Amino acid sequence: MSLIHLTAREAVARLAKGEVSPLELVEAAAARIAEVEPAVNALPTLCLDRARAHARRLMAGEGREMEGQPGWLGGLPVSIKDLTDVAGVRTTYGSPIFQDHVPDKSHPVVQRIEARGGIVIGKSNTPEFGAGGSTFNEVFGRTRNPWNTALTCGGSTGGGAVSLATGEVWLAQGTDHGGSLRRPGTYCSVVGIRPSPGRVTRGTVNNLFAPLSVQGPMARNIPDLALFLDTMAGWCPADPLTYDAPAVSYSQAVAEARPPKRVAFTMDYNGALPIDRESRAICLDAMKHFEAMGCIVEEFAPDLGELTEAFLVLRSQNFVVDREIQMQTHRHLLKPDIIWNTELGLKATPSRLAWADRERAAFYRRMVALFARYDVFVTPSAGTPAFDVMLRNPESIAGRKLENYMAGSMLNAAMTMVGSPAVAVPCGFDQYGRPVGLQIAAPSRRDEVALQAAALFEQQTGLDRMLPIDPKAGSVPPYEE
Repeated sequence: MSLIHLTAREAVARLAKGEVSPLELVEAAAARIAEVEPAVNALPTLCLDRARAHARRLMAGEGREMEGQPGWLGGLPVSIKDLTDVAGVRTTYGSPIFQDHVPDKSHPVVQRIEARGGIVIGKSNTPEFGAGGSTFNEVFGRTRNPWNTALTCGGSTGGGAVSLATGEVWLAQGTDHGGSLRRPGTYCSVVGIRPSPGRVTRGTVNNLFAPLSVQGPMARNIPDLALFLDTMAGWCPADPLTYDAPAVSYSQAVAEARPPKRVAFTMDYNGALPIDRESRAICLDAMKHFEAMGCIVEEFAPDLGELTEAFLVLRSQNFVVDREIQMQTHRHLLKPDIIWNTELGLKATPSRLAWADRERAAFYRRMVALFARYDVFVTPSAGTPAFDVMLRNPESIAGRKLENYMAGSMLNAAMTMVGSPAVAVPCGFDQYGRPVGLQIAAPSRRDEVALQAAALFEQQTGLDRMLPIDPKAGSVPPYEE
């Protein structure tokens, strides 16, 4: 077995035994990147010399103070999303405004990853400022789906998902607001978790007291995902929402997983959200794996109410905080989606903001009632599989035209709004070979519950064993009428 085919946990175990060195893993990753990158454009910025220097320090016994702690990576190469600063490495945020930006200091989550033996090997591509469900920008261009390079990899952690699926790295860091760790995971048949707000430091953002956007991990399988969440989890003085790492590590919780007793699932919130016919059929069939575990599985969904509109209202306020000043100084360099989001926020009245918060609180109370009866809540993790790489978003889902680029994201954004940890896990492929996945959510701050259910589901399907893959050329399937 080549080094790139090892799981993250297998690679870390070999590092611990001295059977492989950090430098050997860096060189294996570098060779794989050179092989597949021309076809996918997942890691447009590399820092191989920096990675080699870090590997040599670890091999010399330096920087190993956290060895033996949960989440210790021991010299494993990882990718960092290009929204997240890495000291001395070009970090553009996918924007022409910052196309030559090189930060002096790493983001706190990167500091944490490196202190636990993670080696940053490159920056993964992202839409401009992470705004978009398809990964492209004016600095680096488009990132392509390795299952079919005519298709998108999703967004906004698209480069991270592709770097995993193709074997360029073993773990990938990303962010999630309306599904940015979950949708790319689904489109690329890898796994991602949107952790509970405060689980992972957001560090230097201006929206320090807003819980909609989070940092989190992606991986090729759930045990690796748990490992990387252990790496990231914990209190950080830079982020007032953070709290201590769990007493029982996520890796241990996954290793000791027991099936949930009761599982609620919905395909579309009683018809409120669009999902195409084949994705519906694949996800419905996948629920049999929970039944095979002995779970009581029932179709149930809380009333979505006006949550879609409330999400747009509250999301737009994050854009006002982040982009209002740039709108005044660099409007001509910002893409239309960012301008639209920011202007939507600037137009919102106090009464409108109050309404959105009330709507979110009402939906949260309905979710509390759901979790009083069920252990986990399962939905499709995308309404339709990967679409044309040249498009910002699918034109329609199940024959329903989408009004804006976020309109197809509410399966994910609903869990964002209530602070539920949510894991995207593969569940099959459609007739065109496009990956399809489930989203498994749990009560807030019960990230281990979602991970445990996802781990047992993954064991049933075995889909993680298909990775990594070589990029495949293909064509764009037709839209469902």
